[in-house]
Amino acid sequence: MTTMTDSYEALLAAITPPTGTGREVRDPATGEVLGRVADSITADVAAAIATAKAAQPAWAARSDEERRAILHKAADAIERAAEPLALVLSREQGKPLNGPNARFEIGACVAWLRNTADTPLPVDVLVDDGTTYAELHYRPVGVVGAIAPWNWPMMIAIWQIAPSLRMGNTVVAKPSEHTTLSGLALIAILNQELPAGVLNVVTGAGEIGAAITTDPDIDKIMFTGSTATGKSIVAASAGNLPRVTLELGGNDAGIVLPDADPTAIAEGLFWGAFINTGQTCAALKRLYVHDSIYDEVVNVLTDVAAKMPMGIGLDEQNVLGPLQNQMQFDIVDRLVESAKASGARVVLGGEPDRDAPGYFYPTTIVADIHHADPLVVEEQFGPALPVIRYHSVDDAIAHANALDAGLGASVWSSDRAKARDVAARIQAGTVWINSHGTIDPRIPFGGVKGSGYGLEFAAEGLKNVALPQVING
Repeated sequence: MTTMTDSYEALLAAITPPTGTGREVRDPATGEVLGRVADSITADVAAAIATAKAAQPAWAARSDEERRAILHKAADAIERAAEPLALVLSREQGKPLNGPNARFEIGACVAWLRNTADTPLPVDVLVDDGTTYAELHYRPVGVVGAIAPWNWPMMIAIWQIAPSLRMGNTVVAKPSEHTTLSGLALIAILNQELPAGVLNVVTGAGEIGAAITTDPDIDKIMFTGSTATGKSIVAASAGNLPRVTLELGGNDAGIVLPDADPTAIAEGLFWGAFINTGQTCAALKRLYVHDSIYDEVVNVLTDVAAKMPMGIGLDEQNVLGPLQNQMQFDIVDRLVESAKASGARVVLGGEPDRDAPGYFYPTTIVADIHHADPLVVEEQFGPALPVIRYHSVDDAIAHANALDAGLGASVWSSDRAKARDVAARIQAGTVWINSHGTIDPRIPFGGVKGSGYGLEFAAEGLKNVALPQVING
């Protein structure tokens, strides 16, 4: 008997509504109709939350060892279905199969599930002095509403789902309306191993997310997306006081110090900026380069970028794909055109074929641009990198810190101690040295300022989906 793990067609059939129902899903590279999805109504949200609430006590009553073992079985299920999942992801999101893209994302789902299962979280003995004894425990928070984005729709969903389940919570997940098939496919595979009611899914646009965030039976909200939507979630949920973790917009800065080796850092700069065709919250989105090596950095980075093939994700040689949707294409296009009008120099790209099928925007590098240009100040979330010249490191740090964004940043230098000194002055949740955006399930991750709050990954991520309880005595 054919199962959903056997092929792309079987997996798609398992998550597709009856013929003629639901809304069309199109491939962002070709415009071709991939399938259909049935969107939820608000009554479906209430039903999913009720199911999760009913299932939560029994799930929490299982031992930590049992829950960890089930997460490992869920990781096994993803491994069995890796290629069908990668095909769904590539065709719906647009990212190529190869490079740090679709197959990479499926592998990351497995890695994060396993690491989340294996992360130790021992009871913390706070005081034991012969008179007072106190322990710190972490208990389930209840029902988690997990709202995932469209750029890394499977991996980020796992970031939300895995720790929530490990800590004894149940989940109501909502994939982005732009990548619903990817979310449904992932959850269908996970639910092959999870008990009924533990992981539930609803689909649709903003009103479905709003129904999750305002429901009094949601005890924790995890959201990855725009800062504007994050603010709306905080305001809408305030009456119920759920715990909230927000991973919001980045507009990450990178600072190249004058002692950096341009050739040595060129490929790292490229992938820091253009991974997932620039559609990554913690991508390098504005690059500050010292005047003494500015031209060389621009030249070697352009050489690397020009060699990276962009095209349809199913073509095995491509490593860059289209933007996922028209909205994002229009944002990138507007910002690059604004930079051109301001007198900035387009070194590479900047001329999309607006009549061609798909949302392809060419890899674009813009030099000699002012630090206040909209392409610098606004988060482009696409394959267009502004490179800003600076003369003083103090000025570069000031410009890096000037925006209300603080997810990630990076410092590039041949002197690691000097780079760390600069990193300490940058207002960001993570500052990388000689790389950008290299996340690790063992290392906590989260933003500051307008990039959100709360931590994900590692033991701190587990604590953020749990309630602390002190037992004193």
